[in-house]
Parts: sequence; structure tokens; C-alpha cells
Amino acid sequence: MHRIAFVIAMLLLPCSSFASLLGGNTATSGSSTITAATRHQFIGSPVYIQIFKEERTLELWVKNGEKYQLANSYRICDYSGGLGPKRRQGDFKSPEGFYNVTRSQLKPDSRFYKAINIGFPNQYDRDHGYDGKYLMIHGACVSVGCYAMTDTGIDEIFEFVTGALIFGQPRVQVSIFPFRMTDQNMARHQHSYYRDFWQQLKPGYDYFAANHQPPVVSVNNGNYIVSGPTTGIIQPQLASNYTVSEAK
Repeated sequence: MHRIAFVIAMLLLPCSSFASLLGGNTATSGSSTITAATRHQFIGSPVYIQIFKEERTLELWVKNGEKYQLANSYRICDYSGGLGPKRRQGDFKSPEGFYNVTRSQLKPDSRFYKAINIGFPNQYDRDHGYDGKYLMIHGACVSVGCYAMTDTGIDEIFEFVTGALIFGQPRVQVSIFPFRMTDQNMARHQHSYYRDFWQQLKPGYDYFAANHQPPVVSVNNGNYIVSGPTTGIIQPQLASNYTVSEAK
């Protein structure tokens, strides 16, 4: 309990102190799901985020042992521009692709309550000449190119992402898909203008679905390349494994 309280206390610091340190939800049922009663015991564990535009869903996964389990699933209040990648500043489109979040991308004092900058444009976007800035997952339930959540939803997402980064995860992966990239859904969208782009995203979706481990994603000659984790990578330690002295 004291260890969890330590993390929460860090999250409740005033914005100025927090910045210096950092530089209605419904759980989906299933065998890979962490129960609501135990969810907050995993604050500080590595996390992974998936977004599915078509069904307006953000999934927060946490590492438990060797694999990731679903911590919670959140309804996205709003995104804009329909399916397909963001290409230019001012097109009011919400991005798709593979992104990474570091401590500097956390915005606890956003004018949209709290915000997480997803890191658009990434290397793939830059290779294709796409531009834009301030693409976020944030609160306030309104969006122009971002992924808007309820304030309650972003509170929990922000808490888990911050805890993971504080306790050693170097970056949090955010995979943004147009839909769940099953073979059936790919066939349903086979005539889309974005089909070739989506074919590059599908291996990342398939890898996580099969292994419950985030894929390793790189960009080569303007294409996403997806592979499994390299052996020998040291995973960050779960926050609850750290020894924190009791406050006096």
C-alpha cells in the first residue's frame, strides 16, 4: 500500500514540481484482463496502448509477468477526419501508426485537462512529408485531430503512463489502428485508398494479438518494419518490486 501511495503522491505534486520530475470506464472481460479490484496494483509496471478508431476505443495494457494484460478499455469521446493517416497540419485528421511517448511528452497542465503528446510526426511521417504538431490523447471530451477522452478516463491513463515512465520504462508505445485488423476487417476495407498503408500496420496488430508483447517497429525506406523483441532486453521492474521506506 505504501509503495502504491508513493507513486500516487508523485502524481499529485503541483504542476511545476511534476514537470521538474518528468523533464466512466468499463473493463473489458476476458482471460487476459486484469480485474478492476487489482488494477491499480500495477501502477509502475510497463504499459502499452492500442487505439481503434472505428470503434472509438483506447485499450490500456500492463505488463504482468512475461506478457501484457488488459487493464482497462476506454470509450474515445471524439476524434476527427475519419479513417486513414494524418498528412498535413490543418487537415483536422487524427493520426494512425506506431508512436512512442517519453516523459517530456506528458502535459499535466494542458488546457484540455491533461494530455499525452503521441509524438507525431514520427520517422514514417517525416519520410512521407507529413507534418503537424500537438497531436494528443487528452481530456475535455473535444477534439480537432486529437483523441479526446473523458477527464476520468485520461486521469487513469495518465496515471499509468506516468508511473511506467517514472519506474524505468524508457518510452510507452502507442499503436493507432483504423480498426481491429482481422482478416475479415481487412477484406471489408480491401478497396480503401489506404489499403497499402494498413497492410503495413497489420503485422504490428497481429504480433501483439498472438504474443501479448508489443512489437518492435522500425522504419526503413519509408515503410514500417515490424518484428518481435530482441532477446536480452532488460524489462523495467514492476513498481511494486521496489522497496520504498515508510513515511514517518
